[in-house]
Amino acid sequence: MATQTSDLLAVAAPPTVAVVRGIADDQLDLPTPCREYAVRDLLNHLFEVVVNFQDLAAKRGVAWADKPDHLTDGWRDRFEAETRRLVDAWSDPSTLEGVSPGMGMPQTTVGGMALLDLTVHGWDLAVATGQPYRPAPEAMAALHELVGQLGPQARRMGVFAEPVPADADLPELHRLLCDTGRDPAWSPTA
Repeated sequence: MATQTSDLLAVAAPPTVAVVRGIADDQLDLPTPCREYAVRDLLNHLFEVVVNFQDLAAKRGVAWADKPDHLTDGWRDRFEAETRRLVDAWSDPSTLEGVSPGMGMPQTTVGGMALLDLTVHGWDLAVATGQPYRPAPEAMAALHELVGQLGPQARRMGVFAEPVPADADLPELHRLLCDTGRDPAWSPTA
């Protein structure tokens, strides 16, 4: 079976998995567009997202306070495997029904949050480590809609920064980044 969420996760995952695979060990301490996170920290956060959102698909609670170091032997392969499990976890139509007991939001929104993290943090990691990144074009409309819906609350909670002004002729990814408070021109040396 498949759902729209699992289909979008399935096309969004490969570009981010490729970026994760391309990160060298000597790049783990580089800065990222997420001011509070070096590459290592952001990788661990994205690992947490990929693992915890599998439980959220099953409507189980998660422990966000646990901060294990996922960057142990074989972490690149494990990230890819966990990402596949994430896609599989959201493929059952029942995962999209109702409200998430752990997040207090509609399950469809929760699934979209996993898609957003995979996409935006894929870009964060790519730009921090000097890699190309091309998000799944099929996911962009859903992501713009989700950011529009979550934006005010996410800004109040400090999840998004204030939007960066964006021209309408910017690429879709750049407009999405601006809406989450990121500067698409960010570089580690700026």
